[in-house]
Amino acid sequence: MKYINIANTDLKVSNIIMGNMRLTQLSLLEAEKLIRTAMEEGINFFDHADIYGRGKCEEIFSEAIQMNPSIRENMILQSKCGIRSPEGYFDFSKDHIIKSVNGILKRLKTEYLDILLLHRPDPLMEPTEVAEAFDELHNSGKVKYFGVSNHNPAQIELLQKYIPHKLVVNQLQFSIAHTPMIDSGISLNMKTDQAVNRDSSILEYCRLHDITMQAWSPYQHGFFEGSFLGDLERFPKLNEVVDSIAEKYGVTNTAIATAWITRHPANIQVVLGTTNIERMKDACKGAEITLTREEWYQIYKAAGNIVP
Repeated sequence: MKYINIANTDLKVSNIIMGNMRLTQLSLLEAEKLIRTAMEEGINFFDHADIYGRGKCEEIFSEAIQMNPSIRENMILQSKCGIRSPEGYFDFSKDHIIKSVNGILKRLKTEYLDILLLHRPDPLMEPTEVAEAFDELHNSGKVKYFGVSNHNPAQIELLQKYIPHKLVVNQLQFSIAHTPMIDSGISLNMKTDQAVNRDSSILEYCRLHDITMQAWSPYQHGFFEGSFLGDLERFPKLNEVVDSIAEKYGVTNTAIATAWITRHPANIQVVLGTTNIERMKDACKGAEITLTREEWYQIYKAAGNIVP
């Protein structure tokens, strides 16, 4: 397992993250086996959100591993808040953030979060309220560091103007089959759909401001439209190339899809959403592979992208 330091923190983290969105699909025994396997593979970072299973996923996590101080000190816990479900809107009010974190801590059976992320941008956000909430959470020892998820540069700048705490993480959708963070930069000034800047150059912005990026849905295409791996109908060329490179390294296609993300010099963490132990192990193997520049571009082009 490779480890990176999240800038402006004291956190040394695995470049693979275990995401816990689907824990409700498992029994407590199955969840325990999955979590402990992750730790045995070297994963020390666990991602949650208060809306995952409407809080049930956090409860299953802490109950499955029988959370206690000795276990807690060996893991980095991150959770997210700001989406009101099932109401169907976003809420960055001070009261909601504070209430959400208190609920998260209770469900995870821990006294603090290493990182709290604001899940999706709230257009009605009052940044001074967010600043007050963050101050209260940090000063009480409930949250060590803060970040965002699915935010563009201007949204981050607006928050950072009012928040004295450095935003250290931005979690974004990224996979071989979902590459808007790469596309517009590589096709600059071309009259093609690929050249459309859909995210305000968020990848370069995060690198310039020492914000660690985390890739969610690393094996998906579209917005939860399914995995591109093994989808020979829609991604025949991509699977052909990925499978060929996987055979060269003696690993699975999951490993190569992981290695493609971790090959980027931005040190992007990969958020696994799988509940399959073998797939988790495959992904961890991929995190240790350094693809050549030629292989990285070969895969990028096989996904249907233009390299001018």
